[in-house]
Amino acid sequence: MSVVLPVFSFALGSLGAWIVARSAGKFFSIDRPSERSSHSLPTPRGGGVGLLVAFFVVAVVSDLSPWFWGPLTSLSLMAAYGDIVELPARPRLCAQLGLVGIFILGTWQPTSNIYLSSLLVPFWVILIVGTANFYNFMDGINGIAGITGAVGFSLLAFYMYNQGGQTTLVSLSLCMAFSCLGFLPFNMPKAKVFMGDIGSILLGAVFAGLVYLASHTVLDFVCMASFLFTFYADELCTMAVRLKGGEDLTRPHRRHVYQLLANERRVAHWRISIGYGTMQVLVGACVLLAKPFGIEAVLAVLLGWFGLFLVGAYYVRAGLEPADSGVGAPWHRRSSRHRGLRKRLPSRDCQFPSKAKQKYSREDT
Repeated sequence: MSVVLPVFSFALGSLGAWIVARSAGKFFSIDRPSERSSHSLPTPRGGGVGLLVAFFVVAVVSDLSPWFWGPLTSLSLMAAYGDIVELPARPRLCAQLGLVGIFILGTWQPTSNIYLSSLLVPFWVILIVGTANFYNFMDGINGIAGITGAVGFSLLAFYMYNQGGQTTLVSLSLCMAFSCLGFLPFNMPKAKVFMGDIGSILLGAVFAGLVYLASHTVLDFVCMASFLFTFYADELCTMAVRLKGGEDLTRPHRRHVYQLLANERRVAHWRISIGYGTMQVLVGACVLLAKPFGIEAVLAVLLGWFGLFLVGAYYVRAGLEPADSGVGAPWHRRSSRHRGLRKRLPSRDCQFPSKAKQKYSREDT
């Protein structure tokens, strides 16, 4: 496989982020801090445009089906419009389901059991749309989407290559990993630009789309889906907590484990992002080692890791409560002393005016 396309993808990931960072909101909107934010300064979003260009170019050059790259490119472009103008949730979701439905039906290869195959169509549509939105929800701190994308797509490429998978799919997966690496220097440790929906929706949809195209058995599906384990685990865990609290899942919030670590536990963004990436590497390695022993061994490994994640999430949430009953409200420590301290100290990942930076220099190390 040629190294030209991965290097080209790396360059596009960097170039897109650089252009958006330099344009300062001319092409995309500025993400201004709110009560849900984990940043404190206005920052351009849409830096993931280079990821979209890389995906489109590699897919076309590799002669992949237009039924694959056409709907997913449209999905990302719609998300790009959402980076500029706020789109209502329900029409956006309906459009996503429609575009992914076109992708699935255009690439569908039914098995001998046509009825069973037909039942899988809605499953794949929901999985791909869900993964795209999960990825978007998890893109809330510096570096987490880029690092997880680089790790997840690399593991996917490695798995497909070892399974003798389609070379073009292996190449595309590797190129997506390199485009994420190209984007990272502009987003971590200090964010000059955010990936935006254009990048995060695309990465989630392409990842799940590749899993769909490359899955020939249930074991293949479980193994490849596990390469995005950390995002699935955090999102599903958070959804369970919110459902238990009677919250509306369509409303904004700041309850993910990674958000609590960044905002309430005051862990630096880059540490959390590297931690999530490291965990994903470990989960992927364990799954690859367990695969020769069958689906039962792989599921046992994943259940074990999910149990560890739940224990960690429990300790992260311990001693925290919603600041008020409003949906989307931040969490804080129960102690009033900690509440006051949290209000006085800036985020570790803020960019500072010169005087404030001198005062809080220790907090930024």
